[in-house]
Amino acid sequence: MIPFWIKITYTLFAVITVAVYAVKYPLGNFLWFSDIALVLTAPALWLESSLLASTLAVGTLLPEVFWNAGFFGRLFTGKRLAGLTDYMFDAQKPRYLRALSLFHVFLPVLLLWMIARLGYSPKALIAQTALAWIVLPLTYGTTDPAKNINWVFGPGLVQRNRLSAMLYLGLLMISFPVLVYLPTHLLLRALFP
Repeated sequence: MIPFWIKITYTLFAVITVAVYAVKYPLGNFLWFSDIALVLTAPALWLESSLLASTLAVGTLLPEVFWNAGFFGRLFTGKRLAGLTDYMFDAQKPRYLRALSLFHVFLPVLLLWMIARLGYSPKALIAQTALAWIVLPLTYGTTDPAKNINWVFGPGLVQRNRLSAMLYLGLLMISFPVLVYLPTHLLLRALFP
């Protein structure tokens, strides 16, 4: 159902991106949900797995919409909409490294296309929630608070200071499934019955 050239092209891109990121970023960077989706989309393509593609879509579509809005908004207007894409406009970062981050633009489109071809798996909400409940505590326990990967140390670039660390992490583990995954799941289930 998925053409061979797409599998090969995407896999080569993912391998190159992972290799470069492994040299340029700390290992914890791969715990970003978007980076997890970058890596796991390759097996989803090769296995033609509806569940895996659906799970990755549930976990990343809404955040990627915000990433793209921030990136293209600043690209076309010059105005900073949010800090999520600041690194894309940092002249200190090499262009090739910033260019690799453009996977945020095509990955959501690819995942939607895969779901259109393979179907949407209603088990994706449970699978993505389970994945988040593993990734979020792992991120909290193993990454640098200054990087604030998946916002486990505070919302956005602002680190929390009013809630205890465990209470905030618990609320985050509830917020992702309720505020991000559930609406995306309902939308995908309606679009791809």
